Amino acid sequence: MELFAELNWALLAPILIIQVILLIVAVVDLIKIEKTNGPKWVWAIVILLVNIIGPILYFVIGRRNQ
Repeated sequence: MELFAELNWALLAPILIIQVILLIVAVVDLIKIEKTNGPKWVWAIVILLVNIIGPILYFVIGRRNQ
């Protein structure tokens, strides 16, 4: 429990907020978009399990330009 008391939440909070926002936007976009580069279920796993880099990879690589 002492570990959580020693964390500098002022530095950690913005990173956590950005991660949650990216995750939500990427999942909503994945649901709405018709075609992706690769199977949607793979991108869902990448978005959900690869923390902050997963949603960024989806937006850079996974979205198919129409």
